[in-house]
Amino acid sequence: MGAKTTRCSRSWRWLHGQRDPHWGSTPQGYDPSCVERATSWLARLFGPQGHYPVKANGLQHLSSDPALFVSNHSGGSTVLDCVGLAFAWYQHFGCSRPLHFLAHEILLATSLTGPFFHKVGVLRASRHLAHQALGEWKRDVAVMPGGDRDTWRPWKDRYRVEFAGHTGYARVALESGVPIVPVAHAGPHDTLMVLTDGRRMAKRLRLHDLFRIDVFPIHLSLPWGLCIGPWPHLPLPQMLRYRFGEPVLPPEQIARGSKPSDALVREYDRLVRASLQQLLDELAEEDAPHRRRARSGRPRVVELDLEQLRDAPLAAE
Repeated sequence: MGAKTTRCSRSWRWLHGQRDPHWGSTPQGYDPSCVERATSWLARLFGPQGHYPVKANGLQHLSSDPALFVSNHSGGSTVLDCVGLAFAWYQHFGCSRPLHFLAHEILLATSLTGPFFHKVGVLRASRHLAHQALGEWKRDVAVMPGGDRDTWRPWKDRYRVEFAGHTGYARVALESGVPIVPVAHAGPHDTLMVLTDGRRMAKRLRLHDLFRIDVFPIHLSLPWGLCIGPWPHLPLPQMLRYRFGEPVLPPEQIARGSKPSDALVREYDRLVRASLQQLLDELAEEDAPHRRRARSGRPRVVELDLEQLRDAPLAAE
């Protein structure tokens, strides 16, 4: 089956010209043996004794029918959240049930990364390929609609859904007739501290046209320290927690393959974001006791000294 041409950035056209290497252009590239080897190696990092142990809830309740898995995106350009999700998926289902991630073209743009991600099932982010994987191949697809805006949102907003107005995923699900399953995660956004996403600077530099990037963040991360730009970082050790929710049903039924109205797409998007935000709120509540204990464990000497200083003038009188 031929690959349909997708819109690419100037950097992609500069690298490949009129020649398209077709990495990530078809689900047919998925190689279960490659995924099996990668999962085995990743167990050193994402297993119980690794630096990024993965904890996933809800996988056991998923239907065997294909679905569109919609998640928040966190942790900068290192894509630790995607790797952790893939690791949890293949640890549970094995390699006979592929999960195709829709990804930014930069992962598939060079010979250093393109062939590998092609073999593990990563697809270029396009509606055509999503339809192909869900409909023709009957496979599961994962998408993080917020893209770079979501993965580079400030650290203070790490428990907030940021889809940046992107609703194409909802249209794909409605047209394909598959359910949307929300997947919330926490942890990757604590491996660095994003101070600002730098959207204004990205616009001035015309990064979207050059690289399809809408941010130019400022962050504290290893090994850079204070860093400007969406550079990958060395993630601090952190548990990665994933929560799979119940399928979100569309507000009304439509025939598979028919074109949903814009109003229906927007309403479906609202329902999915609300469900995902609820899952994120639950993860935040799980973290709240740890934050309270951390605050309560701080020395109170300074507070007592301040009390004594405030009372001292009264005692003198």
